[in-house]
Amino acid sequence: MRVPKSVWIAAAVLVAGGAALFALRSPAEATGPVVEVVKSPTCGCCEMWVDHMRDAGFRVKVRDVDYATLTASRAGAGVPGDLSSCHTATVDGYTIEGHVPAADVRRLLAERPHIRGLSAPGMPGGSPGMESAPAERYDVVAFDASGRRSVWARH
Repeated sequence: MRVPKSVWIAAAVLVAGGAALFALRSPAEATGPVVEVVKSPTCGCCEMWVDHMRDAGFRVKVRDVDYATLTASRAGAGVPGDLSSCHTATVDGYTIEGHVPAADVRRLLAERPHIRGLSAPGMPGGSPGMESAPAERYDVVAFDASGRRSVWARH
């Protein structure tokens, strides 16, 4: 049985009477901001990105939708077409498109710039959730409502 990355297991073995005590920390115990994700129900890389965000302490709510709904959600969130990826998320008023690393999201929430959100366009190999693909260099792009863009981070 595969144990999801989003479940941290801390085990303390007590040798009293041969008994073992295990303490589990579930994603429900995370204390970070809530990330709401809209994705395809069949996308494994999206699930791995969700695990990455949970492992980083975010509380994640997932809504599996069909392609038309996902496309509409992305458009409604103001994601430019050329910055699209395979899932769209929102956190604290910002849009997160695709495989953006949790560290970049944390920086976004700490700095609170006047932008609409961040995108890791396409599905860059080696990004969170895409670790099984050959690693490649990629940029996380900040975008605003007027169409302006800038490189937020390079990976």
